[in-house]
Amino acid sequence: MGNFRDLLQTARAEVGETTPEEVARRLEGGEALDLLDVREPDEVANGVVPHASILGRAHFESRVEDVLPDKDRDIVVYCASGVRSAFAAKTLRDLGYSNVSSMAGGFNRWRDLGLDYRIPKVLDAAQRDRYSRHLILPEVGEEGQIKMLESKVLCIGAGGLGSPALLYLAAAGVGTIGIVDSDTVEASNLQRQIIHNTETVGTPKAESAAKTINKLNPDVAVNIHDFRLDETNAQDLIASYDLVVDGCDNFETRYLVNDAAVALRKPVIHGSIFRFEGMVSTFIPFEGPCYRCLYPEAPPAELAPT
Repeated sequence: MGNFRDLLQTARAEVGETTPEEVARRLEGGEALDLLDVREPDEVANGVVPHASILGRAHFESRVEDVLPDKDRDIVVYCASGVRSAFAAKTLRDLGYSNVSSMAGGFNRWRDLGLDYRIPKVLDAAQRDRYSRHLILPEVGEEGQIKMLESKVLCIGAGGLGSPALLYLAAAGVGTIGIVDSDTVEASNLQRQIIHNTETVGTPKAESAAKTINKLNPDVAVNIHDFRLDETNAQDLIASYDLVVDGCDNFETRYLVNDAAVALRKPVIHGSIFRFEGMVSTFIPFEGPCYRCLYPEAPPAELAPT
């Protein structure tokens, strides 16, 4: 029966090893090379090799094919010193990856040689707990969650359409949310505009929505824009965000948002509702039609009540 040293020697012999110097040379030469960091989050926080993918050993076998879908690519696996990476590289071989090696000396050797590395953004313990259901999704993971925390979304309207959108954006961890609404909360709003409550009746909707978001998720920064969007401010405002959620209640504003977004090449998520019917559309400028392409002119007011 073999011991740990025997297993490590076998793994290294099977997958082969490379050096940090060789990896750096290949990267500088522009070779197609995938790097995989298999250290734990507290280690990763101290630095990673540029452009490396990160996947700890806890869910390695079940998630690696999502991180590295091409099994014919050249892959170099590294850890802190070259032990865990040897076993991870062997696992990759067992899973059908054909060009895998382990980096001897690991990240510690890479850093000691003075080679370039970056300090990544990582989630803290509270965020890992809050977003744990996102982190187990291969389509999101920690990298995707960090992107959401760094993103900026502008929501036009904090009414029947904007309310649920704002709540879910905040719950998901979108880092900056802008709210555009010049109305105040009325009692008749509360049966559908779920981001407001009885205590905020009479207050500006943007302010009421911001209070609810702040209680829901402290990670989110809320920008209150309690004014009406028009030709003088639309482009400047939209330019500050990554995408727009259009939950407004009139055609004039919908066309205004569309035209500004097209000019700025900003995606728009458009929602509309009438009684028991609803529609959601995503408009990405110059990758498909825009709102004005689908509806060149607004319908007569009597045919489209707001």
